[in-house]
Amino acid sequence: MTPFPTRTRVEAAFRRIKEVDRPEVWILLRDEADVLADADRVDARTAAGDELPLAGLLLAVKDNVDVAGLPTTAACPAFAYTPPRSATAVARLVDAGAVVLGKTNLDQFATGLVGTRSPYGAVRNALHPERISGGSSSGSAVAVALGVADLAIGTDTAGSGRVPAALNGIVGIKATVGLVPTTGVVPAARPYDCVTVFAGTLTLAAQAIAVMAGPDDADPLSRRWPPDVRLAAPPRPRIAVPGPAALAPLTDDARTAFAAAVDRLADAGATVEVVDVAPLTAVAKLLYDGALVAERYAAVGEFLATEPPGADPTVSAIILAAASLSAHDLAADQRRVDEARATAAALLGGCDALLLPTTVGHPTLAEVAADPVGVNSRLGTYTNFLNLLDMAAVAVPAGTADGAPFGVSVITRAFDDQIGVDLAAHLTGETIDPPLPELGVDLVVFGAHRSGQPLNGQLTEAGARLRGIVRTAPDYRMLDLRTEPPKPGITATAPGEGGALEGERWTLSPAALGLFLAALPAPMTLGKVILDSGEAVTAFHCDVPPSADVIDVTPYGSWPNYLAARQ
Repeated sequence: MTPFPTRTRVEAAFRRIKEVDRPEVWILLRDEADVLADADRVDARTAAGDELPLAGLLLAVKDNVDVAGLPTTAACPAFAYTPPRSATAVARLVDAGAVVLGKTNLDQFATGLVGTRSPYGAVRNALHPERISGGSSSGSAVAVALGVADLAIGTDTAGSGRVPAALNGIVGIKATVGLVPTTGVVPAARPYDCVTVFAGTLTLAAQAIAVMAGPDDADPLSRRWPPDVRLAAPPRPRIAVPGPAALAPLTDDARTAFAAAVDRLADAGATVEVVDVAPLTAVAKLLYDGALVAERYAAVGEFLATEPPGADPTVSAIILAAASLSAHDLAADQRRVDEARATAAALLGGCDALLLPTTVGHPTLAEVAADPVGVNSRLGTYTNFLNLLDMAAVAVPAGTADGAPFGVSVITRAFDDQIGVDLAAHLTGETIDPPLPELGVDLVVFGAHRSGQPLNGQLTEAGARLRGIVRTAPDYRMLDLRTEPPKPGITATAPGEGGALEGERWTLSPAALGLFLAALPAPMTLGKVILDSGEAVTAFHCDVPPSADVIDVTPYGSWPNYLAARQ
């Protein structure tokens, strides 16, 4: 929560809007008085004690996403309608305290990666006005990059939540398909559409995704976190990177910037493995050059066939060309996508993530005008395949190349979103906590499962997340069980007859905790311990018979202290 009233933030935003003078960013900017009224309601709620994690933050919404009472145009005036309810993603952010500034410009019907395909004007780059902003979520990205909005909603079918992030030097998160419901979103290619978020920091973007994620009964394609979801990247992750041939579309300067990002991950402890990404980039062509473009015709093709005023000719040509596709063409390409998913799983087997440049080059407005389709296709070189293959991505800044922002994307398997966030944090220098999924359970460990101890890998391989050091109430004994590898057992005593013991608190998925319980050897058990704060948490216990050959090491206060003294 911000330390200043939301009203103050709103007033600053409207001053900034006048300073930057970028009217093409907005399709509809709300009246300042209406935004201030919303801000006062948020401040009243926080004053009354409501916990609003996004209080004081301003939200820009891509204009193919519904906001109750505001027209949705999808950048086509003739398509406009006024929804009675906000999209689920918007409603969840507003419930968390965000205040909507307005609706932002986009490539019409979210068809494009350039940000110029709109009758409301081409959205210029935030830092280099002669260059494109990237699309289709152009206005949303630029509103954040210019410091007007704190957060912005975009959508992403082929890269629209990532390319504008890279070109404007901000963060964009595209979660696993379906984690953020698309209720209230004008579809582009419905099975592959994602609601995304832009922010100036990875911390804020991750917080917004956590708020928006979760199933919605109104969206049959929405999904929930699986019970075995990994909640943290391993301490020594394996990162796949493309070989030189796959990086050929980049300039020398961009290849240098990408290599520097790889080096930063290696310096943070990652093992880097070169893989052939050609099978991934090949399947990307199906999204526009194959029959899957029929999904776009199903969304708005009949409307565009009426030749409505304000329709962008490039967008119309792409979508209307799909009218002649046959059902068996679509079925064949859907089969190819399924096969490509299996290929991708094998290709990345053993790796925790794939690092790629987010996009290729940074064209000028003039270059796009001269070759609108060719330039657009190049921008999607490293993005188009992700949603087809059910992958997640975190796009973050990675320096500059050729005088403009350069970005990379950390790409993971479905539901490994937190892995991507953790690895991206090494590139942004941030510490991210808590994790995105909220279904984790805490486990306190005292001995061989602690960091640096021989069984710690059982936790990290399960995706457990270290939360910190804790101490128990002074009612427990620690016993050296004289096992191999060495490990202690924790037993309860009568009040005041034991000691306060140090342990580590980890969060792991319910399924991972169940596997731990099933595999525990005697005399180990799981039970509750009371911390010095009075909180009861799940922890390792042991049932030790009185005749057991053990050593009481309670006076040492912790297992590492005892091991150090024994050595």
